[in-house]
Amino acid sequence: MISVVIPTYNEEKNIERCLKSLNNQTISRKEFEVIIVDGSSKDRTVEIAKKYTDKVIQQISEGIGGARNDGVISSKGNIIASTDADCILPKNWIERIRKNFENENIIAVYGLLKPIDIVENLENGDKEKKLYFIKLKYKISFIISNLFMILTSYIGYHHLCAANCAFNRESFLKVGGYKPLKYLDDIEIDSRLKPLGKIILDKNMIIGYSVRRFEKIGVKKTFYMFTKNFIKLMFRREIKENYNKHDYS
Repeated sequence: MISVVIPTYNEEKNIERCLKSLNNQTISRKEFEVIIVDGSSKDRTVEIAKKYTDKVIQQISEGIGGARNDGVISSKGNIIASTDADCILPKNWIERIRKNFENENIIAVYGLLKPIDIVENLENGDKEKKLYFIKLKYKISFIISNLFMILTSYIGYHHLCAANCAFNRESFLKVGGYKPLKYLDDIEIDSRLKPLGKIILDKNMIIGYSVRRFEKIGVKKTFYMFTKNFIKLMFRREIKENYNKHDYS
């Protein structure tokens, strides 16, 4: 069985479409479970999630990585899939994950991202022209991001983006799951998993990824934060930025 783990915090605006996309997969809903790990949401997230999921639990561990760890412990599957509450999954997402794990040497698989939720309610002015440039900005940004993941995968470095990845349960638990880092915990785990087996990038496993964080923080600042903290992670320096429980609505 495949277990899909999704951490949530005040996601009533996004969680329903995410879960509907999971309930509309090319394989039977009986062949996978969906687990929500909620960080004490103050809106209707839990109420909505209960309509579509197999289990909703409350987070007890630290950080978003800890929430994912809680979900894994509560799961039944031998394969653990991970995504975010504001993502939209293609119909063949679960099927592609299952297909990849038919190779017994594979312990983790991850995919690419495409932008969704691009702001369309623009103020006065040439709305069509503004929207064109906004879409172009995100298209270029995600091309760069995906290219980074592709190129680094060739040299044995894997950005196991938690919005679009899956693990062999036994291997994930053997390395202790995600560490309670404030940022880039989905990059750090790669170095601990690699000795246990093969990690692959499936370039056809593409999900819809919300740009709301980019809208809130800014594209330039987001890339700056990523680069700075990636270097800190390489040299085992403390990371201070924290994405946990931010309001990106």
